[in-house]
Amino acid sequence: MAFAILQMVLSGCEPKQPPPPAMLEIPFVTVDAQDVSIPLDVIGETIGSTDVTIRARVDGFLDGIHFKEGTFVDQGALLYSIDPQPFQAKVAQAQAMLAQAQTSLVKARSDLSRIRPLAAINAVSKLDLDAAVANHDAAKSYVEAAKAQVELAQIELGYTKIHAPERGLIGLSEAEVGDFVSQRNNGGLLNVISRTDPIAVRVSITERGYLNAARRLADQQQARAANGDIASVNQLPLSLILADGTTYEERGVPTKVDRNIDPTTGALTIEAEFPNPRGLLRPGMFARVRFDADQIKGAILLPQRAVSELQSVHRVFVIKPDDTVEVRQVQVGQRLGSNWVIESGLQAGERVAVAGLLRLRPEMKVKPRPADASELPPVAEGGKNG
Repeated sequence: MAFAILQMVLSGCEPKQPPPPAMLEIPFVTVDAQDVSIPLDVIGETIGSTDVTIRARVDGFLDGIHFKEGTFVDQGALLYSIDPQPFQAKVAQAQAMLAQAQTSLVKARSDLSRIRPLAAINAVSKLDLDAAVANHDAAKSYVEAAKAQVELAQIELGYTKIHAPERGLIGLSEAEVGDFVSQRNNGGLLNVISRTDPIAVRVSITERGYLNAARRLADQQQARAANGDIASVNQLPLSLILADGTTYEERGVPTKVDRNIDPTTGALTIEAEFPNPRGLLRPGMFARVRFDADQIKGAILLPQRAVSELQSVHRVFVIKPDDTVEVRQVQVGQRLGSNWVIESGLQAGERVAVAGLLRLRPEMKVKPRPADASELPPVAEGGKNG
């Protein structure tokens, strides 16, 4: 009896075995294949669909500014006035010269009228007649020249009033009232008027990006033409991404393409126009033009956070059917928002870990669970710059 009690006491003193470690819980996503369009984003800036430079065409002191800077002005509105007095004096001088030339013409015409009948009866020599004719023709030429001088002086006087050539948004003046403006000083630049509805966006696209975009646009045109949508073949819509990341509500169309690739930058300049009825867009704003550049059938998409990179080698942690971990090397392609396009290394239906990657080891047994929304990056539009 005593021996049994002693055995029970000794067995109670043996150390307890620690419980097995809890299995690591790993969130995963199930890979699926889907058709995706890879957008091409190109960086540019907004410009007026028409930019008209306002310059002083005569030299003089700026006499007045007749508009509010940074606002819309109507076609024909008075913008600037230059001191007209020197030009008014030129007009008066030219008109006086014209009056003098006209007086000389009247005298020369009278002399010719008097000499011509006398020459017909040989009362005066032919030399006198020739001189009278020459004086009359010269007087007529002087009158025409004087009229041209008056017209030129009046044109220059008209240049002292500078009017808006078209309706548009006008910027800040390059000169103030009282400044001497001259074409020899900055070409007489005073301001710029931009037509902002529609507004243009000028972008530079790489040669590779241009080829991708051109092929994609050609495919879209062919598809629309095949469907009988002839009216919209040349109206393929583009999207505009603003500086705050929002997508502009209006769609645009390409309007101009430069003749050649710039050999110094390897880029091609393209312009597109977007409606701007509310005047939200102004020239000089940062913008991204986006359109579908390529389409991939059955693409494998994977969140970027599920892909780790080591020495330019990309790998993922695949959770096999027996819940063990396999390290898999993958080939990534283009980036689509917060996802990578996986070109090789994964198959649809496989489970890939999206968190806890630093704790995972090959052949480790884990407790997988589907990742919830908080563990996945927000869906964001994006693309690969051309």
